[in-house]
Amino acid sequence: MAGGSSGGGGGSKKARIEIIPLIDVIFFLLATFVLFTLSLNKSQGLPVTLPKVETSIPRDPAGSVTITVTAEGTLAWDKDPITLDDFLVRLEKYKAAAGPDARVLINGHEDAFFAQARYVFDEVRKKGIQKVFIETRLRPPQ
Repeated sequence: MAGGSSGGGGGSKKARIEIIPLIDVIFFLLATFVLFTLSLNKSQGLPVTLPKVETSIPRDPAGSVTITVTAEGTLAWDKDPITLDDFLVRLEKYKAAAGPDARVLINGHEDAFFAQARYVFDEVRKKGIQKVFIETRLRPPQ
């Protein structure tokens, strides 16, 4: 009975979960999701090719309306294609609903005629909306 249950060889080990690699994986996933969500530039307008600029200020589309001017010169309110008459009616309703905090983002295609973008800008300002932004994309440094 010398080789019985007392002794150090051949006993069962207790299972352990290694927490350090698990924490590393969780931090990696967290960093990936944070960077991914920061890189999203969610536009409420139609997808257009924005003009490139060397300076740009991040904007927050929450609480604002996006007016898109396409390359063909047509307009869209957020993602709904509209006519000029619809634009004026919706702009009046938006100004009445939003009050002094009304914000408009002009999302114009880089090949859009300047006259259409100027018309949208002018009509927005006529309604008394002072917070008007033109969406652009940052030109990479050369």
